[in-house]
Amino acid sequence: MVEQRLAHIRTFGCQMNERDTETIQGLLQQEGYGFTDNPEAADLILYNTCCVRENPERKVYGQVGMLQELKAKKPGLIIGICGCMPQQREELPVLLERLPHVDLFFGTHNIYRLPELLHRICATGERVVEILDEGGEPVEGLPAMRSSSFKAFVTIMHGCNNFCSYCIVPYVRGREHSRSPQAIVEEVQSLANGGVKEVTLLGQNVNSYGKDLQSDADFADLLEMVNQVPGIEWIRFTTSHPKDISDKLIRQLGRLEKVCEHLHLPVQAGSNNVLQRMNRRYTREYYLEIVERVRSQVPGISLTTDIMVGFPGESDADFADTLSLVEEVGFDSAFTFIYSPRKGTPATEMPDQVPEEVKKERIYQLIELQNKISLERNQAQVGSEVEVLVEGASKSDTLLLTGKTRTSKTVLFPGSQDLIGQLVRVKITAAQTWSLTGELI
Repeated sequence: MVEQRLAHIRTFGCQMNERDTETIQGLLQQEGYGFTDNPEAADLILYNTCCVRENPERKVYGQVGMLQELKAKKPGLIIGICGCMPQQREELPVLLERLPHVDLFFGTHNIYRLPELLHRICATGERVVEILDEGGEPVEGLPAMRSSSFKAFVTIMHGCNNFCSYCIVPYVRGREHSRSPQAIVEEVQSLANGGVKEVTLLGQNVNSYGKDLQSDADFADLLEMVNQVPGIEWIRFTTSHPKDISDKLIRQLGRLEKVCEHLHLPVQAGSNNVLQRMNRRYTREYYLEIVERVRSQVPGISLTTDIMVGFPGESDADFADTLSLVEEVGFDSAFTFIYSPRKGTPATEMPDQVPEEVKKERIYQLIELQNKISLERNQAQVGSEVEVLVEGASKSDTLLLTGKTRTSKTVLFPGSQDLIGQLVRVKITAAQTWSLTGELI
């Protein structure tokens, strides 16, 4: 009996990468692979990488570098790097030189070719490098090994056309290519038939969905189609670009019963000067207007965002504008980042780069302010009754269950493990900065 080959996969970065890993696992499963959390037991080690910020890149070089010793002990071990890092033209030669023990490099556009690339390595014993500049039309019908039985990511489009001056995504994910509405609805229906209750529609900018299709369907129309799929109970989506939010979409947020009351709307900065240099193509005033329109249509909606500090040329006054916007909007939570130069992006060459110590001081101020606001908004939930999709046992206290509300707030509460995957009603009894505590009703 032939012993089953085992794969160990590490994933860095965004939800798009997580969804790509599900496809990679599906392809490997069809090839007869099992999976292991122990790299030393693996026959294939694959790193699905991110290059949006510097820290994940450093981790990849460090962790993959340490595999050289394991490779020496197991010559038949195949080590691969895929995703966004090798997709960068400037980074690929560095990867090839610094990590000579890595056998396989492929990018974001040719995941579907993984089985063939592995067969080539096994047949020739040679290093395989295959990076495509563009992916073209999305490849349909690929298998997926889903990480959950009751919630799922559904990619609705690939790529980005925005070219924000700090962002590497359009260079590594390519131009926007939307999947057909029919293919998306069929995938969602298949998931619902398998017991999935919640779907999250994914795209670098979901608001521009459909602009490259011959059909007239836009993202607001797609939401309505998915809303009609029997069996699906909650619909989420990410991420949204403020410049592309339409009145039609805002109306859909208020009227479609399955679409959750949560909008992730990255603002990045509160200063018009900085927004212009970022090439975000909206103003502070426009963003605040969008927030007002959304809240008028969907009272009680949870608003989350991304905010960057230390962008080139950001003055004290610019940063003060960001703090004042955060206070004015009152975000439920925010992903906060220090600007990290990315090779190949215009911002890297901009003058007036902000000193690291200034960046750190600003991020501390921003986090302190946002944590205060997050706690206040969570405390306002105490005494309310909410619906929660139970996701599992709490990592910090296994006697508690954890789940998410429709507004994407984490709730901890005592309950039986057989509730995992179910929708339950919970009364909120206490609030912390990043989570709520409650009891089953």
